[in-house]
Order: sequence, then C-alpha cells, then structure tokens
Amino acid sequence: MEFTIVAIFNRSVTIERNNKNAYETEVPCRLILNGKVVKETTQNVISLYGLTPDTEYELVMDTVSDNAPVGRRFKKRFRTLTESILLDVRKFGAVGDGVHNDTNALQAAIMSCPDSGTVWLPKGTYLSGPLFFKSNITFWVDKDATLLGDPDRSHYPVLPGMVRNLYHNDEEYNIGSWEGNPLDSFASLITAINVQNLDIIGEGTIDGNAQNGDWWVNAKVKRTAWRPNIVFIAQSRYVRMQGLSLQNSPTWTIHPYYSGRLSFMNLNITNPSDSPNTDGFDPESCEDVLLVGTRISVGDDCIAIKSGKLYMARFHHRETKNVTVRNCRLERGHGSVTVGSEVAGGVSSVHVSQCIFSQTDRGVRIKTRRGRGERSILTDMTFEDIKMDRVHMPVTVNMFYFCDPDGHSEYVQDQSEKPVDYRTPYIGHLKIKDVECTGVDSSFVCAYGLPEAPIGKLTLKRVNVSFLPEAERTAKCPIMMDGFPEMNGKGMFLKNVTTLEIEDLRIKGSADTEPEMENVIEKDISNMIYEA
Repeated sequence: MEFTIVAIFNRSVTIERNNKNAYETEVPCRLILNGKVVKETTQNVISLYGLTPDTEYELVMDTVSDNAPVGRRFKKRFRTLTESILLDVRKFGAVGDGVHNDTNALQAAIMSCPDSGTVWLPKGTYLSGPLFFKSNITFWVDKDATLLGDPDRSHYPVLPGMVRNLYHNDEEYNIGSWEGNPLDSFASLITAINVQNLDIIGEGTIDGNAQNGDWWVNAKVKRTAWRPNIVFIAQSRYVRMQGLSLQNSPTWTIHPYYSGRLSFMNLNITNPSDSPNTDGFDPESCEDVLLVGTRISVGDDCIAIKSGKLYMARFHHRETKNVTVRNCRLERGHGSVTVGSEVAGGVSSVHVSQCIFSQTDRGVRIKTRRGRGERSILTDMTFEDIKMDRVHMPVTVNMFYFCDPDGHSEYVQDQSEKPVDYRTPYIGHLKIKDVECTGVDSSFVCAYGLPEAPIGKLTLKRVNVSFLPEAERTAKCPIMMDGFPEMNGKGMFLKNVTTLEIEDLRIKGSADTEPEMENVIEKDISNMIYEA
C-alpha cells in the first residue's frame, strides 16, 4: 500500500505516502483524481482541495521520473463528507477589504450555521476580532482569503482564568490560561471552547497581525489580560485543521488545551524569529493529538508539549498523552520538539518520526525543574527517522530549567540532593533512534538530571553525528540553568542518569574522544565510535 488516507473532509482530503523518508522524498509522486492529473509533489503528506461534498472519488498515485511514470500505480476510493449548507460570509455583511471590521458578520455566519454546514470566507481580507466557534460545522478559508486579526487589544474579550461556582465555592471552571496557570487571557482570533466535530480548513491565511498591534511590546507585562493565541481550543474533542497558513501570532500560535482527538495537517506556521514566545504548536493537557505534514518556523519552540504547572496538576489533573508528530519540517526557533517546561501533569507516549529539524537551537529538548511535582512524569518519548541539519544542540535534557519567578532560587538551582516530595518531577525513558545530525555546533547530548531523581533511561540507537569544523563553531550553553558552562564541540555530557543505552553511535569531528559522565549508574554501550 503506497499511501494512506489520513482524513476526509467535505471539500478536501489529506493523504500520506507510506515510506521512511523525512518529510519528503527525492522521487515525486503524481496524483490523478477521477482520471485528471491534479498534483505532482515530493512531499509525504499531501492535501487536495476544491472537492465537492458527498461525492465519490477515485485517487490514483504513481511515481514520476523525468515526467514519465515509473513503477506501480496505487489506487483508493473515498467519499467526501456531506454538507447541509454553504454560507458565504459576504451575505452576512462581511466586506473583506481589510479595513472594515467584519467581526460581527463573521460571528453571525458562524452562529447561524446548522449542523454539517460550512461557513465560507471567499477571496478577500477579513479584519476581525476573536471569533467563537461551535460544534458540528466547517470553517473554510478559501485560497486568496485572509482572516486578519484586529490589532486593537481593547476589542478583545477576556477569558477569565478561573471561575468559582457561586453556591459551591470549591467547584472551579477554568477558561483562560497563561503559561501553565489558570489566568485571565484575551480570547484568540479562533476560539473554540466546549465544542466537538469542528473542521477548520482551506488554502487561505490566518494572520494574527501582531506586528501592527502592541502584543510584542513589553510582552511579559500583563495589560488587562495575557496575550492571545491565533487558535485556542479548550475542553473540546474531534477538532481538525487542514491546509491553512498561520502567521504573526501574539503568542503561542496553536494552543490546544484540555482537549482530545485533535488532528492538524499540512499547516504552514510562520512567526518572525525575534517575536517573543511565539511557539508554533503547544498541546497542553491533551490526548490523542496528531500533527502531520506541517512546516513551522517561529520565534520560540516550534512544538512544545505541556501539561500545566503545579496548581492545575494538583486540582485539575490531566496528563498529556498519545501525541504523534510525523513528516513535519521544523525550522529556526529555540527547540524543534520540546517537552516542557510546564509539565506538572505529566507527558507520556510521544512519538516523533520522519521529521526534518533545521537550524533550531535545540532538536529534542526536554526541560523541567523542581516544583513541577510528583505527577510530572515524562516518559515513553520516542524520536526516530529524523534528520537534523545545523541544529546547534540536537539533544538536551534539563531538570534545572530556570523559568518562572522562582527559577533562580536555591531550591530550584541547588545541584546537591534534595528530599523527594510532592514537588519533585521525574523523567523516565527517552529514545533516540535512526537519527542523522549534521552541522552540530555546541554539543550533541547534554543531559542533567536531579541528584534525588535521576533521568530514568536514555537510549541512543543507530545515530550518526557530525560536527561543524572548529573554526565554524561557536561556544553556547546547551541547557538553561544557573552556572552551567558554555560548550563547544562537546560530544556527550551526562550527569545523574540511571541507565544509558547506546547501540551504533558514531560521532565525527567533536572536540573530545569520549563521553563525560557523572553518576551514570548503568551503562549498556555497544559500537560507540568517535572519529576525528
């Protein structure tokens, strides 16, 4: 079977080529829909648009070499979803000139849409404040259409962080969120709370327009409420996004929160490299999350998997689990795929595969600290079939991360052993397999566990690493903790690790010839080679 159908929508479909290549292949494929050639591409995840609802299609794929078919052809049939009605937002008064504020017209169309209906943004630029979505509809941003964020924060409603029951004060309802705590936040351009069966699709653009407001000015100062996302999905299930370009977010671009059964495919997420805290994709306290075929280039972590800070973990606990990231291209940013640092609820069953990490500071980045708590168990995290190109520090594991107001306190930063209590986090098993790292700069692996709670197990299998020439390297600090030195050409540094498992590891061009290890209790090492 040459390809798999990932998702079927009312007017589009996403498929995935079945191979082990990262993000794309050298030999393009050709897609033939109902007898007509519709696309040629090298990408592994492909979306086709402009389909008709409730219609049977035959999709044929073959490979292309010098514009001539080669090899076998593969065929699948599918039927698009039904659509009860198509609502053109212009009929509700939307102007789409980028000047007139279209918020009310767009919201009216959304609220008027019946089950299985579609709200359609045709060609144009629709200036809007936050829109609130409901269940069982499709929101279609067509090609050459842009949903443009209103730059005036006074036009943004506030989502209260926590609301207490008037008659039962011990009952809480959380809506707003900021960096792992239940805090008042502005509503996002796309806000979906307590919804299900929502599709947001199209070849258009969702532009947060943050550069034309004051969202990035004094970004760490709360003004009325904390900054919004472009997309905030809370307490929801069965939400899907496909095809869209998202850019210029006020803060984290897509923030799924306490939600599940979420799918994101063929997105293009772009924020300026110097924009503050503009992570690309941050699922928090979510389960069953799929991200495929997506390109992310942002001002902070490309992907950051989270589960809140201590208050939410103690009183509204939900672990993040079953997160799949596949066939994505992650560029620039502080980390390609990060777990942390707000992970008090725990994270498990993360599988990242067939991805390209390009020119990020760190590739695999695990970060936590004392104070995240005993439910902060990070384990069963697998990264495989990945190409890292010019990633300064491909693997970092830091249990002394100096975030939050108390991040530089003696309790967080003291490297001597502390008592294990309800505030102590734990890292279990991290697996790195079938990975190619080229153009490494500072260090390949830097892993620093807590003395009272060492990293459980680090596995490296079939990994090839090559460093930049010495003249091209720059000393950098691989992990953000107080007093940790800069490194330049360091192969491996490990401290406070229970088990290190290495099989077929080749490191070329590092400044050292063997790992630096302290308090690494069990070592199972076979075929580890350092080359000049």
